[in-house]
Amino acid sequence: KIAIKKLGDALAESGTTFSSDNDPELVKDALPFSLKLIESLLAESPRHRGLLLAASSGFTQYAYAFIKQEADEAEADNFSRATELRQRARNLFLRARDYGVRGLETTHPNFSAALDKDPRLAVQDARAADVPLLYWTAASWGLGIAVSKDIPDLIADQPKVEAMIDRALELNESYENGAIHSFLITYEQARKGASGTPESRIRPHFERAVQLSEGKLATPMVSYAESVSLMELNRTEFETMLRRALAVSPDARPEWRLMNLVAQRRARWLLSRVNDLF
Repeated sequence: KIAIKKLGDALAESGTTFSSDNDPELVKDALPFSLKLIESLLAESPRHRGLLLAASSGFTQYAYAFIKQEADEAEADNFSRATELRQRARNLFLRARDYGVRGLETTHPNFSAALDKDPRLAVQDARAADVPLLYWTAASWGLGIAVSKDIPDLIADQPKVEAMIDRALELNESYENGAIHSFLITYEQARKGASGTPESRIRPHFERAVQLSEGKLATPMVSYAESVSLMELNRTEFETMLRRALAVSPDARPEWRLMNLVAQRRARWLLSRVNDLF
């Protein structure tokens, strides 16, 4: 048990090995083994909070960066393959969600039941130390909903996603150099009953995400292009945002290299489809 805990601590704290890599395909091939190793350790130490966070964030990033992107790219030529990949992405997002909820329950017993009863009340006990788990649980859950438009029971979970991500924003809005704001750039289009237009809510999140990342992350530009420029059929702004994303140097912040390469791949793919999209 001591050995498992020490190995779990080491795995949970390591992140730069993958995030600074300059070969996304290599990481894509390596991640499944790493994720299954984490799951093997969790089978022996099921309440290891660090491992639960690593599992939640790891499965979310793997499904989003590689499985969902492959599904999007396949849709035009092979709809059945795209559907199959989206189903796989959903399963992985929900696996990540479950690990995140388990992580929150290590310090907030019965969190899942409380979330079912009253999401806004359930998250009020969360503290700054809970922000990573709140963020990754909300992100994985929200992404799972996004690829499950045909599953009403899952779509009905949106208030839970909103309660967690809003609480994370309250507790630490600068988490991971604007990650919460970047998520909300995409999510605000789906939020129901909020005041103002989605665009009016998204713009401040975009500006803050760029500010917190010092313009060295491509993700906010790509998210804004898809969430606002495309929805408003603003082709000029759409192309400008994507070119801004491509102008970001992946080497400016080595710890963000992989994230930028993945975002720039999506930017190039979106630019290649601009005539179809508009």
